[in-house]
Amino acid sequence: MIFTNGRLIFPDRIADGLSLRVEHGRITAIGRERPRADEEVIDLAGNYLAPGFIDLHVHGALGRDTMEGTSEAFRAICDYHAGGGTTSLLLTTVTAPIAEIVRVVSAIGRARGSIPQLRGAHVEGPFISAEKRGAQRAEFIVEPTPEMVGPLLELGLVIQRMTIAPEVPGALELIARLTKSGISASSGHSNAWEEEARAAFEHGMRQVTHTFNCMSSIRRRQGELVAGLLEFALSEPEIFCELIADGQHVGTTLMRMLYRAKGAAGICLVSDATAGAGLPNESRFQLGGLDCVVRNGACWVADGSALAGSAARMIDLLRHMVEPVGIPLHEAVQMATQTPARAMGWQTKGRLAIGCDADLVILSPQLQVERSYCGAVPCQNPSQNRRWRLA
Repeated sequence: MIFTNGRLIFPDRIADGLSLRVEHGRITAIGRERPRADEEVIDLAGNYLAPGFIDLHVHGALGRDTMEGTSEAFRAICDYHAGGGTTSLLLTTVTAPIAEIVRVVSAIGRARGSIPQLRGAHVEGPFISAEKRGAQRAEFIVEPTPEMVGPLLELGLVIQRMTIAPEVPGALELIARLTKSGISASSGHSNAWEEEARAAFEHGMRQVTHTFNCMSSIRRRQGELVAGLLEFALSEPEIFCELIADGQHVGTTLMRMLYRAKGAAGICLVSDATAGAGLPNESRFQLGGLDCVVRNGACWVADGSALAGSAARMIDLLRHMVEPVGIPLHEAVQMATQTPARAMGWQTKGRLAIGCDADLVILSPQLQVERSYCGAVPCQNPSQNRRWRLA
């Protein structure tokens, strides 16, 4: 297969008129390649070709939730987000009894082989701060004792990522164990002081979850202004910051501030989409047993006490970063592709480069997703009816 006549998006530029060849699910050539007689030609007609988007934080869509723990739910979620350009994602759990989380993560492990977008699980809670729980249920928040942690670590690298509040007793030991096991530790839902955040960093934490949301910020202690997790993350170059750029969770000025502090190489766009994504306004849904509602394009706990994730897909975040935030398109794409791949150590994902997986997304000039591919195979995009397979 060869993609021709496209505008290819790289982390540092957009290049016009290039072709990209794919063989056996991998990118094998980029340049002024001419089609071979025996290969399928896809004329991009001047549209953009970008790496497929990577979403490290997805709870659900279309009324389906990761906590259902079924392959049917997982596939529905992955298919919906493929329509927004996502070709790799981590299905994300909520704070719940450990046995319930183990059940769901085990099901994710069994489903990975049959759902190409599914990379594994992001366990968000239950080792978090009650003060910064957001839409997580307080009654299931626990400390990470060996008895609690053991069943999760037995699942191996099905768990790719875990969100932990570093100030919780036992958190530092867990962060060190996760890091040693190759699981990414992310600080979030946290009320940590800066020294607690630094201790987590020293034990291996290199990510923070939904920056600005449900995390500690600057406070006075004995008269002195002291940083929280937010300021520590902004000041430490090695930390990758999640950002829910849906226009609901974080204001434009704060997003610009994060961009100035971290650059495109330090920001991972995430949807944090819940079961309300894709549902009509005023639709009701559940998140971890909480009654929630879609209201004015956002997902809320029904009583209005907290946001309940987002109703966005990755393409929505990309458009918002370009306008109104004002980030160059190639850098916004980097935040949705190469940066999360680097954060997770996924070396063949997130780049248009020879040897990388042919996870690709075709974007119109108006930044609409025309088609997404996983390993050069079209993803299940029910909303897409334009034919890109040309003789």
